Amino acid sequence: MMASVSIRRATPEDAEAILFIYMQSAELHARLDPDRNHVPERTEILERYRSGAQHPEDSTASVTFIAEEAGRVVGFLDARLTKPFDPMYRPSTYCFIADVAVAEGQRGRGVGRTLMQAAEQWAAESGAEFVLLEYHVSNERAAALYAELGYRAGSVVAVKRL
Repeated sequence: MMASVSIRRATPEDAEAILFIYMQSAELHARLDPDRNHVPERTEILERYRSGAQHPEDSTASVTFIAEEAGRVVGFLDARLTKPFDPMYRPSTYCFIADVAVAEGQRGRGVGRTLMQAAEQWAAESGAEFVLLEYHVSNERAAALYAELGYRAGSVVAVKRL
């Protein structure tokens, strides 16, 4: 069943609703890869979204989108524009999706898809040529969504514990 969600830009007043969904996502990722992920302190994440610190100061443009259904926040997405660091890459603008999360019980209903489409539209209107994101290799639900949206593997992030 597709969700009937509306998308809007987040405000500092959305921080508590984002916190709730962020913590659910952090718990999921800590289970998927406990060597690299953990559940951060709630106060750290709350202040992060209240102050706008979820976006690096050096990004040229950034946005946090909220997905709402019946007046309730059911998902969010953080995105920012960036340029390639390595001169080997063609000069271009990338939209990096830093976080996308949907509340438990709302997943599989089209909320993530709607957030991604809003981010892609924002990126295109902002002059981005590519959208980049990273997801854990064992997150099959995310992999399926991104494949349906036309994403393909562009690189591999290799990890080794020292």
